[in-house]
Amino acid sequence: MSQVETTRLIAFEDVGVGDELSPIVRGPMSTAHLMRWSAAIENWHRIHYDWRFATGHDGLPDVLVNGSWKQHLLVQLMREWLGPSGWLWQLSYQFRGMDVAGSTLTAWGRVADKRRFDEFGVVVCEVGIRNGERDTTIGSARGALPYREGPAVPYPFPQGLSW
Repeated sequence: MSQVETTRLIAFEDVGVGDELSPIVRGPMSTAHLMRWSAAIENWHRIHYDWRFATGHDGLPDVLVNGSWKQHLLVQLMREWLGPSGWLWQLSYQFRGMDVAGSTLTAWGRVADKRRFDEFGVVVCEVGIRNGERDTTIGSARGALPYREGPAVPYPFPQGLSW
């Protein structure tokens, strides 16, 4: 027997300020995870895979999780939450701490604001990545969602839209 997967569609009206996004947990991050990501994006900086170099030459506590991998995790968080009817419009973030091999990372988010535009609504989310009790990456993201009775969010996304 097969199960039919249902795709969750959300509309702008379904979202409230303070709503929590479903977190994404990854890890513990092994050196193999870090090496595969480095190879996939051709980032050959040794701090991401060479323990002796990272700790001895650069004085780091261990090999580091790539910043681009953390960016990807935040994009994944938003895309999964927005679903197939929404669009990720903007993402900004700051790295506030190092994440190293062995870390278990949790991407989190919460709705901070929302605004209606003519054709669709925009939701602002606070986002971040937590390593244990400490947020090592923080930022914000804006996503566009259709109105329940409205048209799809347009593609290409409207130019010159400002908040």
